[in-house]
Amino acid sequence: MQFDDDARLDTSEVQDVRGSRIPGGRATVGGGLAGLLALVLALLFGVGPDQLGLTDGSEQPAAPASGLAQVQQACLTGQDANARDDCRMVAVVNSVQDFWDGEFTRRGGAYGRSPTVFFSERVGTACGSATSAVGPFYCPGDRKVYLDLGFFEDLRTTFGAQGGPFGQAYVVAHEYGHHVQNLTGTLGRSRDGRTGAGSNAVRVELQADCYAGVWAHHATTTPDESTGRPLITELTDADIRDGLDAAAAVGDDRIQERFQGRVTPETWTHGSAQQRQEWFYRGYESGDMARCDTFR
Repeated sequence: MQFDDDARLDTSEVQDVRGSRIPGGRATVGGGLAGLLALVLALLFGVGPDQLGLTDGSEQPAAPASGLAQVQQACLTGQDANARDDCRMVAVVNSVQDFWDGEFTRRGGAYGRSPTVFFSERVGTACGSATSAVGPFYCPGDRKVYLDLGFFEDLRTTFGAQGGPFGQAYVVAHEYGHHVQNLTGTLGRSRDGRTGAGSNAVRVELQADCYAGVWAHHATTTPDESTGRPLITELTDADIRDGLDAAAAVGDDRIQERFQGRVTPETWTHGSAQQRQEWFYRGYESGDMARCDTFR
């Protein structure tokens, strides 16, 4: 995955609060074993700590960083995105949102942009407070995506993904799939408390995978506002394989087999490795969000 060196990155779409402290309250999920258990229970790629039982009930917005807003100073161009992990994520956020903005307009709607918050260790959100153990998540309460960049190393070392820049981009695009669901009214279907291979919780996650694939289909043709040219200039078959590999690594069956030694489909919340790959590829192959109706 390569970015146009001359493109200007829009860092206003990322809030960098790494190193900040949460004002008041405390997160109710710790790191270490508690965090690992949260991941083992397939709470990865969730849609807010309130829905995961990880909130203390208070609304604690992320604190502004004191001189630690690194991306605002370091991530200025596509060249920076090609050189730095955090800048690459800024560029992915820009590309994903440019696509969905255009797609909503094409369909006669209005897309409301959602910032991504880079944090370290723990963060306060409108959905409650959470730690890095939760993994990346989207909070519908404040319409923000939350990401500790250290998760990508866990994805490789703990969950066995191959890694690679596009594997990381898939994660971000999946979370923005939840934002699209929030705007279109389908996200709430996951809140009935049911689990299992055919549950709404799984259907919501698979649709977000499909939406990630739809963006990937259009990634190299979506124009960037700063240049009029696509921000992403190259996306190879190897990149797509990395995305498919990341999707499989966080399948419920893979996680359960790795950490509990058996697969229990009745507890699934995100779908199997095969399902996640299939729905991502369906979106990628078609480029059409209408093909992402996992509820039919």
